[in-house]
Amino acid sequence: MSCPSLAVRDSRTMLRRNLLHARRYPSGTLNLLLTPIMMLLLFVYIFGDVMSAGIGGADRSDYIAYIVPGLLLMTIGSTVIGAAVYVSMDMTEGLIARFRTMAVYRPSVLIGHVVGSVLQSVMSVVLVGAVGVAIGFRSTDATALEWLAAFGLIVLFALALTWIAVGMGLASPNPEAASNMAMPLILLPLVSSAFIPADTMPGWFQPIAEYQPFTPAIETLRGLLLGTEIGNNGWIAIAWCVGLIALGYRWSTTQFNRDPK
Repeated sequence: MSCPSLAVRDSRTMLRRNLLHARRYPSGTLNLLLTPIMMLLLFVYIFGDVMSAGIGGADRSDYIAYIVPGLLLMTIGSTVIGAAVYVSMDMTEGLIARFRTMAVYRPSVLIGHVVGSVLQSVMSVVLVGAVGVAIGFRSTDATALEWLAAFGLIVLFALALTWIAVGMGLASPNPEAASNMAMPLILLPLVSSAFIPADTMPGWFQPIAEYQPFTPAIETLRGLLLGTEIGNNGWIAIAWCVGLIALGYRWSTTQFNRDPK
């Protein structure tokens, strides 16, 4: 069997292992998924009318349209924390050390975690999106091409955050530390344009909201689904994703290939 075939086979085996682990222990994914769903319901039904007036909307339905794209990307940030925790568990429990002694394509261990996390993120986004549709979110003006572009952005963003999460998991001494280190992936959407426009924030705070990865990605997703102005946000979002993928991949592979002490 050729080297590429072995790499594909081992990566597929590792992916299957991670998906089975997620299926057998769904509580971890559900706990992370509940955060964006609860945020969605809280902001729509408790603060919806007030927040709608704040963005110039007529009623709560306007705020539903505004907040759902932001919550979809926040869902990705919540879900990929699981990748950091699972990678750290493999490291601390000695499983990766055992894989290093076996005739296994070494990158397949990380590939399995990354691909599995991206698939879980996409499924989580679909679930949160279904909740959004159930409470009134509609995207009637989006074309098939725009829906395809939106899906591609979600996958690319999930891939970027997953590689960063994997690096966090490898750098953490235990799963609890990995979970804490990955908390910015949930906190960053809270200081983005997910809930209110960045230009309504205090002047000193606006650069923090504008020049971070979530805001351009959220504005791009809004533009694709709702027809709002995208401007340069699309290119900025792609640049952020590519940069985070390169950084996360380099960080993760360097730590993973480091000889254990």
